[in-house]
Amino acid sequence: MNQNKTILITGSVVALLSVLFGAFGAHGLKGLVDSDGIASFTTAVRYQMYHALFLLILGGLSFLSTQQKRIIYRLILAGILLFSGSIYILVLDEIVGVNLSSIGFITPIGGLLLITGWVFTTYYIAKIK
Repeated sequence: MNQNKTILITGSVVALLSVLFGAFGAHGLKGLVDSDGIASFTTAVRYQMYHALFLLILGGLSFLSTQQKRIIYRLILAGILLFSGSIYILVLDEIVGVNLSSIGFITPIGGLLLITGWVFTTYYIAKIK
């Protein structure tokens, strides 16, 4: 499968999951977690959707090389998984009570990967002649 198609499919799946998680957060979490937990979950969903849309745009760009797209794609995907994924786990941990709070350090690493993806995107676009 070519890289653009992979990026576009990934963006679509990530967007779909964002809508599903958003619906779960809006309806399934009420009464199970406090308002801070719902706010955190909502933040994770929002950032996931922002970056899903970014992946859909990235897959359609023609002025970036395959290598540049690959780097950005990997950074953004890893960032989504670590940032949003860790928040989902931490919020759901309130429900199951397994005490996974020790994974909280993963969230800022995911955020840093998302930022790095945007830095690379900006750099690559700035290099265009």
